[in-house]
Amino acid sequence: MNEKLRENADEETIDLVALFMAVLRHWKIIAIVTVLFAVGSFLFSRYMITPKYASMSRLYVFSKSTSITSLADIQMGSNLTNDYLIVVSSRPVLDQVIYDLSLDETYRTLVKKLQVKNPSNTRFLDITVTDGDPVRAKAIADDIAEVSARFIAEKMDQDPPSIIQYGYADEEKVSPSLRKNTAIGGLAGAFITVAFVVLFFLINNTIDSADDVESKLGLKLIAQIPLEHDENEGHSKRKKEKKVKKAKKEKKVRRAKQ
Repeated sequence: MNEKLRENADEETIDLVALFMAVLRHWKIIAIVTVLFAVGSFLFSRYMITPKYASMSRLYVFSKSTSITSLADIQMGSNLTNDYLIVVSSRPVLDQVIYDLSLDETYRTLVKKLQVKNPSNTRFLDITVTDGDPVRAKAIADDIAEVSARFIAEKMDQDPPSIIQYGYADEEKVSPSLRKNTAIGGLAGAFITVAFVVLFFLINNTIDSADDVESKLGLKLIAQIPLEHDENEGHSKRKKEKKVKKAKKEKKVRRAKQ
């Protein structure tokens, strides 16, 4: 018997059906917490996070000194584009932009708002600036494009890239996404609640029913002993009957004396 109990203790098995039923029994709590987390995430995103707006300027890299049909020119333009990616976000360029626009920024804070991309198989440079003010985002993106073009012409002795698109002061915010954040908040609430239910199920070793005796101890149930509160109820009932009889006797004695 001891060996059997030891084997059952060593084997850590999980009853998936019982686990699913335990989660299902707490579906109301899971639903409530999910809704609370979703609503909280929505309100936080709506009122606590500053909305961000983006504006993009575009440069085109092309050398006028060579023919457009020349393979060497195309290759050189592609190589220059990769070099210009570094130039656009360099400190001299951004420091000049901060000076031009009198921005309350440092190089480190401004470079975090800047994103420079080179679409594949092209010689375009997309300069995107994200800021809390759409007008300021456009002004910064445009000035970065102009300063970069001048810097390339002066410092790198190359034909300056052409600015083929200035930014737009779009009023459509790029972040935060209310739908995305609300969904993430709801999923987080559901996950946390289910995790607590599963954890409680795994660490719960109490015996609550006859089935628990077989599943947790590996023993077969032969008989069941009546619950203790039934015996107490019978005992209290007999005690009340004795009190009633005693009261009747005392009443008869008082009448006889009278």
